[in-house]
Amino acid sequence: MNSKFKAGFVSIVGKPNVGKSTLVNNFLGEKLSIISSKPQTTRQQVKGIFSDDEKQIVFMDTPGYVKPRYELHEKMLEYLRNSMKDSDLIIFMTDAHKYPTDYDKEMCEILSTLRTPKIAILNKIDLVNEDIWQQKKQQLSTLDFEEVLAISLKDGYECESILQKISDFLPYNPPFYSPDEISDLPLRFFVQEIIREQIFHNFRDELPYASTVVVEHYKDYENKAEIAANIWLERKSQKPILLGKNGENIKKLRIAAEKEIHTLINKRVKLDLWVKIKPNWRKKKNALKEFGFR
Repeated sequence: MNSKFKAGFVSIVGKPNVGKSTLVNNFLGEKLSIISSKPQTTRQQVKGIFSDDEKQIVFMDTPGYVKPRYELHEKMLEYLRNSMKDSDLIIFMTDAHKYPTDYDKEMCEILSTLRTPKIAILNKIDLVNEDIWQQKKQQLSTLDFEEVLAISLKDGYECESILQKISDFLPYNPPFYSPDEISDLPLRFFVQEIIREQIFHNFRDELPYASTVVVEHYKDYENKAEIAANIWLERKSQKPILLGKNGENIKKLRIAAEKEIHTLINKRVKLDLWVKIKPNWRKKKNALKEFGFR
C-alpha cells in the first residue's frame, strides 16, 4: 500500500437543486443520486466512492436542509447532521444565480460552528455575468471557507481539479472500501431510487413527495432481472393520478424505469409495479422504518 495514500469522508451540503447530486455523479462517472428540478429528491445519505492509485474519497450526498414539517423531514435532517459530523471535509454548494438566499445564510451559520475544513462551490456561473459571480465568490471568501471555487457543471467543469483540491484536505489512510466499489448501498436501493426518480420526472404537485418505493422482490438471472416493487402513496385520491387512464401513466413510468435499470445492471429487466396506500406515512416513525429510513 502506498504510504502516501489518502482516504476520507466528504459531505456535500446546500440548498436543494444547486447541483449536489450532479457533482457526485460526475465525480463517479455513474448515476447514484436522483437528479430532478424538484426539491427534496435526495432523502437519504447516499455514499459514492471514488478511488484511484493515490486516494479514496467517500462522498456523502446529503438531503437538502429543510424546515421539518413531517417525521420524514426530521429523518432527513438527522442524515444531514450525521454526515457533517462524520466528515473530514464539508463542501458547501450554492447557486451563483440565487446566492445568497436565507437558506444559504442559515447553512453558512451552521457551518461556521463546525471545526471541520470547508470548501465552498459556487455553481451555475453560466447563468450570470462574470462580474456578478466574481462578486459573489468574493462574498463567500470572507466566510469560514478554506477555498471558494466558481464552476458550471452544465459546461463540463473539469472534475479532476476539484478532486485534487479535496484530496489536499484528506488524512493519510488506507482505503475504507475495495477500489472497485462505487457505493456501500445495495442494488435494491438504487432500483428504488430509479423508480422514484421517474415519479418525480412524470408527476407534479404533492404526489412525488407523498410517494416512496420499496422493492419487494429481486430475482437475478444470468441475462435478466425480475423485479417487483410497491409504490406507496398517502391518499387514495392519488392512486388514479399515478395509474392514469387505462393504466397509461404507470406503464410509461414502468418502461422508463426499466430502461434506466437496464443501463445500471446491463441486462434485460422485467419490472412489476404495484400501487398501495399508507395514510400519512411521512409523519409516522414506524412507517419510515418499514420503508427503509433508518
